[in-house]
Amino acid sequence: MNELLWFLFALINFILVLGVYKLFGKTGLFAWIAMGTVLANIQVTKTIELFGLTATLGNIMYGTLFLITDSLNEKYGIKEAKNAVYIGFFSLIAMVIIMQMALLFTPHADDFASGSLNTIFSLMPRIALGSLTAYIISQLLDVHLFQTIKEKLPSDRLLYVRNIGSTMVSQLVDTLIFVPIAFLGTHDTGVLLSIFITTYVIKLLVAILDTPFVYLIKRITPRQ
Repeated sequence: MNELLWFLFALINFILVLGVYKLFGKTGLFAWIAMGTVLANIQVTKTIELFGLTATLGNIMYGTLFLITDSLNEKYGIKEAKNAVYIGFFSLIAMVIIMQMALLFTPHADDFASGSLNTIFSLMPRIALGSLTAYIISQLLDVHLFQTIKEKLPSDRLLYVRNIGSTMVSQLVDTLIFVPIAFLGTHDTGVLLSIFITTYVIKLLVAILDTPFVYLIKRITPRQ
């Protein structure tokens, strides 16, 4: 059931990215980057079983960030792609600061949500440290790799090479940085290794699945 839901979830994410670009152009993609960095780091706190392996949720949403930076790089150039990376980086820092301060408030006697918020966001500093470090390094690496491949293989027909090739390398770096920082000591070695392998494989699968949507974004004329 999780596998079928995962593919449907990926499709919905990609379609929504197309929709926000069609309606709002580059501004919509920048808004998705800000939202996506926050949602991906909330979703990653949930562990699921996928394809018989232990995985964390959030890889699809995180993968859309690479879809967007690659699309911006392809259509608008490396400067706009870097701007998107910096927007995502700032959004995550802002979310961590704001939510850590929110947790300091003493809840009312009738409050029902404080415990749930603590469960999710008390993990945020460690997860965010891993995510921020992995995000800024891997995203900037992806942007520059994409541009390098584009300069050597500029053909539109080879857009898939730029998209998958840059993501394949940058997501490996991202996973190598993020998983140990975020989860070392919280899971046993077997689960940690499973999370690492599954996370990287899923990220590659997302990169393959999102390739047609990079082509579509390149061809869409936004309303704004």
